[in-house]
Amino acid sequence: MGDIHRDGLWQGGWYRFARQIPSPHHGERPQGAVIDLIVVHSISLPPGQYEGDTVVNFLAGLPFETQDPYVQSVKDMKVSPHFLIRRGGELIQLVSTLERAWHAGVSSYRGRDNCNDDSVGIELEGLEDLSFEDAQYETLSGLCAAIAQIHPIEHVAGHEHIAPGRKKDPGCAFSWEYLQRSLGWEDRYFP
Repeated sequence: MGDIHRDGLWQGGWYRFARQIPSPHHGERPQGAVIDLIVVHSISLPPGQYEGDTVVNFLAGLPFETQDPYVQSVKDMKVSPHFLIRRGGELIQLVSTLERAWHAGVSSYRGRDNCNDDSVGIELEGLEDLSFEDAQYETLSGLCAAIAQIHPIEHVAGHEHIAPGRKKDPGCAFSWEYLQRSLGWEDRYFP
């Protein structure tokens, strides 16, 4: 495992191949937290629309204007993943993996509550019932492999797995098999 503070791909938990747009929505991880979980999410704002920077600005805590009633209803929430993968595969990092991003909410997985404490959150631009793009899977696969180089990843799960009944993303349109094949990781890593 490389130096998590500085190596060829990472510097202080920031990934070299991601565009950095730091979000203020994060905090310190608890002392002794072992970052062994990757959580995959999906998001679009407004739902089903992928053009523009509304979703980026929302996650980055940047101002934006909207008339959409749904976006108005969530506009002031303080939410942040570590990463966002746009439809074309563009990778944006909002929070250092060494910090606690606010992506999981009330959650539990592998016998532990508060998944924000010891996970890396990755948002895919998309909706639960619509397919994701090959470019997104390619970026996600490369990113998961890179994260596993600096953190002892043992699990990859969806928001739906860590908050069942409350969340449904990335949903039925997300191919866990595609991701697993791309990574070449064993079944034990996946839900």
